[in-house]
Amino acid sequence: MHRTNNIRHFDSDHFINRELSLLQFQRRVLAQAADPNVPLLERLRFLCIVSSNLDEFFEVRVAGVKEQLRLGSHAVTTDGLTPSALHSLISAKVHSIIAEQYALLNDTILPALATEGIVFLRRSVWTDAQHLWARDYFMREVMPVLTPIGLDPAHPFPRVLNKSLNFAVELEGRDAFGRSSGSAIVQAPRALPRVIRLPKELTGVDYGFVFLSSLLHAHVGELFEGMNVLGCYQFRVTRNSDMFVDEEEVKDLRASLKGELQQRHFGDAVRLEIADNCSEAMANFLMRQFALGPADVYRVPGMVNPVRLNQVPDWVERPDLKYRPFLPARPKGLDKQENIFASMRRQDILLHHPFQSFEPVIELLKAAADDPDVVAVKMTVYRTGTDSVLMEHLVRAAQKGKEVTVVLELMARFDEEANISWAARLEEVGAHVVYGVFGYKTHAKLLLLVRREDGKLKRYAHLGTGNYHPRTTRFYTDFGLLTANDEIGADVAEVFKQLTGLGQAGKLKHLWQAPFTLQPNVVAAIREEAEIARAGRKGRIVVKVNALLEPETIEALYEASCAGVEIDIIARSVCALKPGVPGLSENIRVRSIVGRFLEHHRIFYFRADGADKLYMSSADWMERNFFKRIEVAFPILDPKVKRRVIKEGLRPYLGDNCQAWEMDSDNVYRKKNPRTTRRAAQEILLKELAGVSIV
Repeated sequence: MHRTNNIRHFDSDHFINRELSLLQFQRRVLAQAADPNVPLLERLRFLCIVSSNLDEFFEVRVAGVKEQLRLGSHAVTTDGLTPSALHSLISAKVHSIIAEQYALLNDTILPALATEGIVFLRRSVWTDAQHLWARDYFMREVMPVLTPIGLDPAHPFPRVLNKSLNFAVELEGRDAFGRSSGSAIVQAPRALPRVIRLPKELTGVDYGFVFLSSLLHAHVGELFEGMNVLGCYQFRVTRNSDMFVDEEEVKDLRASLKGELQQRHFGDAVRLEIADNCSEAMANFLMRQFALGPADVYRVPGMVNPVRLNQVPDWVERPDLKYRPFLPARPKGLDKQENIFASMRRQDILLHHPFQSFEPVIELLKAAADDPDVVAVKMTVYRTGTDSVLMEHLVRAAQKGKEVTVVLELMARFDEEANISWAARLEEVGAHVVYGVFGYKTHAKLLLLVRREDGKLKRYAHLGTGNYHPRTTRFYTDFGLLTANDEIGADVAEVFKQLTGLGQAGKLKHLWQAPFTLQPNVVAAIREEAEIARAGRKGRIVVKVNALLEPETIEALYEASCAGVEIDIIARSVCALKPGVPGLSENIRVRSIVGRFLEHHRIFYFRADGADKLYMSSADWMERNFFKRIEVAFPILDPKVKRRVIKEGLRPYLGDNCQAWEMDSDNVYRKKNPRTTRRAAQEILLKELAGVSIV
C-alpha cells in the first residue's frame, strides 16, 4: 500500500469482494436451515431470513452496482472487479443460492413439517370441501379488495410497489366493451394475509395452511368474467431503496426525508422474481416494463416471497419444534432493592444480551424520569422501533421538566419513518431533538444522565454495542456498560456537545471516536502489537465484528501478521481479509459464528505487552463506520469487567466447534465439526448466564 496525492492505493489481490463475501454469509445462514440438528420450525425461520437478507442485498448493494452500470462507470472495487463483472458474478451466485433455498423448502422442510401435522395445501390436492371453503373465503375476504387492471391504451402498466405480490394474467376473448388486450395485472393489497389457516375439521391436521397465491390462482377467472384465463403468474419486483438527500439543497432534513420516503416504494427496479411456470412471452413483457435483463430475472418454484412464511412458527404451538425458551438473567451487580444509581457508583456493570436482561437500561431511564435529582437526560437513537418503552420514558422525563436531549438518526435505513414519528412526539413535549451532523450517521449508542448529588452534578452513562431496541436485544448478542466513571462520563458529554452544537472536536481521554480518532487508534494499536512482536515478545490481537472491510486496517493486520502477531478475526458476515496466505497472513485466522442469535457485539482486544487493552463499540471495521459515521469505541477499565468480556465475548467463540465457520486460504468457509466435546458459544453462554441447558 502506498499513498499518492492523499489517495490510497492497495493491491487488489489482498482483498475479497464485499458483495461476494456477503453472499457467502447467506450460504452460512442457509446451512442453518439445512441442519437437521436445528429445530424444524427454526429451520423454516432461517430459510426466511435468507430471503429477507437477499431483499436488502438487492435494495441496497445490487442497486448501487446497477446505478454504476447505468452511469457507465468503469471504476473497480478494492479487489479489482468492474461493475459489469461484479453484477454478472452476483447474478450467478444468487441464482445458485435461490435454487438451493427452494429445493430445501420444497423437498425437505415442507415435507418434514407435513409429517408433524403442519401442512401447506397446494391447489392440486384440495378436497371438494376445501375447494368450497377456499371459494367462500376468496369471495368474502379477497375479491372485494382486489382491483384487476386490464392493459390497454386507457390502462397503462400500473406502478408496482417494491416487494409487493402481483399477478400477471394472460387472457383471450373480449370483454363487455369489446376490448381484447390479452393481459392484465392484479395487485395483492398488503392488507391481505399471504398465508391463511384452514379450519382443522377441513384438513384433518393440527395446522393446515393455504397461500393467498393459491386462492387467487384458483379463482382468478372471477375477476375477468366471460374471458378465458390462459395463465396466471406471480411476480415480485425489488427496487432501489437507498435514499439520497442533497446536503447543499436541504433546508429541513426531516421534511426532505419525508418526501424521499414516499418515493422509496417506486425506485428503479433491480430484480424481478417470477413463478417458474411463467410463459416466455409474459416474462419478456415484464422485463421490458421494468427495464431489466435476463440476469435480473429469478424464476422460483413456489411463492415469490418466502419471507411471509416467517409468521408460521409464531402461529404453531409446538415447543418441541422450536428453540427452548429462556428468561434473560439479571446481572449480579444489580440489586433490585438498591437504587440503580447506587449500584453504578459502587462498580461498573456489564450487561450481556440476550443472555442477560436489557431491563436495567429501561430501569435506568425510568429512574431518570422519576428521580427529582436527575436534571438532564441525553440519548442517541438509531433504531428503537415504533413501540418503544425507552422512548416513552424519554417523553415522560421531558413532561416532568427534565432537560431531555435526543440525537435521533433520521437516516437509519428502513427505520426512517419510525424515527420521524418519534421526533415529532418528543418535540411536542418539549424535548430537544437534533439529527446529529448532516452527512454523518449517528450510530454510537450512548445514554447520559446528569444527577444532582450532595450539591454537585454527577454523570451516569450507558454505552452499548447494540441498538436501544428492547425487541432486538432478545435476538442479538450485544454488550452494554453501565458506569459512573467520571472520566468516561466527561467523554460522553463531550461527544453530545459535538452532536448538538458547533465547534472543534474536544480531546477525549478514553473514547475513540469516529470520524476523528477511531480508525487511527485502531491502526496504531495494531502497529503497536507488531512492534512488540518484532522485539521478540508476544503479540496478540482478537477482533470480533460484524464486518471487516476497511483496506488500511486490513493492510495493518497483514503487516502485524508478518511481524509474528497471532491474530484471530471473528467476523459474522463480511470479511475482505484473506487469512492464511503465505508471506501475507499466515498468522491470521478468520471465523464466522452463525447460530440461534445474531452475533452483533464488537470487541477489540490487544494484548499490549500483558496490559490487555480492550475496547467495545457499535462500529464495524468498515470505511463507513470509520469515516462517515459518529461512532465511539469505549475501553473496559474495570479489571473484573474486562475478565468477563474476554471470558464471555471472546473465548467461547474462539473455541466454538459447532456453529463456527473457518475461512481457508482459498477464501472458502468450512463448518467446524466436533470430533470430541461439543462446544457451541451461544449454548455455553445460555447455560452460564441464563441457566438454560440446551441438551
